[in-house]
Amino acid sequence: MDTNQHELYEYARLRIKQKKRLYFHFVLMVVGSLFLLASNYLLGLFPETHWSLWVITVWAFIFILHFIRVFVTDSFMNKKWEREQIDKLMTKQGRRIEQLQKDLDKNV
Repeated sequence: MDTNQHELYEYARLRIKQKKRLYFHFVLMVVGSLFLLASNYLLGLFPETHWSLWVITVWAFIFILHFIRVFVTDSFMNKKWEREQIDKLMTKQGRRIEQLQKDLDKNV
């Protein structure tokens, strides 16, 4: 397996792992939310405060951030994007070094 194929495999493996964790987070949030609601209302643990709804809201917000990271941010800021940014910076640095070399040659 050549280097490029290995990189593609590693990237695919990482994406699958991210999605698997996100799906697990979702299932855990649903089951946990049901447990929290049952604890709050059925068991009568401080039912007047509705604390379970606050906890579920915060948990849902964290899940939304996790979802955005997996499906939005990481989908366009992937290895290809990294490589393009590195190439762009290296080109810019190369031009800057050439300019500095020309300036140095003029002064000598």
